[in-house]
Amino acid sequence: MLELVSLQPVDYLAVGHLAVDITPQGNQLGGTVAYSALTARALGLRVGIVTSTGNDAPLSALDGIPLVNVPSEHSTTFENIKTENGRTQTLYHQAAPILLDHIPQVWRSAPIIHLAPIARELDASLAENLSGSLLGITPQGWMRSWDESGRVSPSKWENSAQILNRAGAVVMSVEDINRDLSAEDSAELVEEMAHNTRILCLTEGAAGVVLYWNGDRRRFRPPVMDEVDSTGAGDIFAAAFFSRLYNTRDPWEAARFATQLAARSVMRIGLNGIPTLQEVEECLMEVLL
Repeated sequence: MLELVSLQPVDYLAVGHLAVDITPQGNQLGGTVAYSALTARALGLRVGIVTSTGNDAPLSALDGIPLVNVPSEHSTTFENIKTENGRTQTLYHQAAPILLDHIPQVWRSAPIIHLAPIARELDASLAENLSGSLLGITPQGWMRSWDESGRVSPSKWENSAQILNRAGAVVMSVEDINRDLSAEDSAELVEEMAHNTRILCLTEGAAGVVLYWNGDRRRFRPPVMDEVDSTGAGDIFAAAFFSRLYNTRDPWEAARFATQLAARSVMRIGLNGIPTLQEVEECLMEVLL
């Protein structure tokens, strides 16, 4: 674990497991924390990460980002396979839980704190004990379970009210919703969550994003891009949205910016989709014109 006395304040704190993703091209670094932290850095923010990995995680892409790592025998390891009926996901290993005591005191009041679980590694009580100006939540890791073979499926988000009430903004994917629910029940669930939190973004892949705020609901459609790999696009959206929301206090503008930026990421594979400085400047121009 990093020597905590050497840590400096950060603008954007990402908390959650980094992942090892098994792909046909070999094992790669993944997880919401990886994509969101690198996106926040691309936006010019000072970034810190609190995570848990084993020695099997390829962390070189995060060089230069202060990282507090809770030691674990294995990193959280996923394999994702695309099928005609959607993505099949298998969890092979789960790293250690992340507790409040693992988060350095100097980081607990960061301007933006992003709780980003991917495998139920964060306790709901963390939301009550972190005092960032903007608490951003991507709850997918609380909305999935797995069987004995590791096959992952959407499940009920326990203690959701406890977290939704404290969140400054929540970003979730339509894929996180239990597929056993009818369309009507799914829509009702989303509306209920939107009612219980300040700002809710529901990402829907190529269809864009639906933003719920202050009793209003608006859709933001992305520009059409030549998609190569959509992995991490939702995480890039989340980091861009939280960052822009903090700077502008305008959810509509933040959603426009984040939608533009995330759309560009699908033209490259994996972490290569992290925004470039040119893309950031282009997207800012798009929303300010």
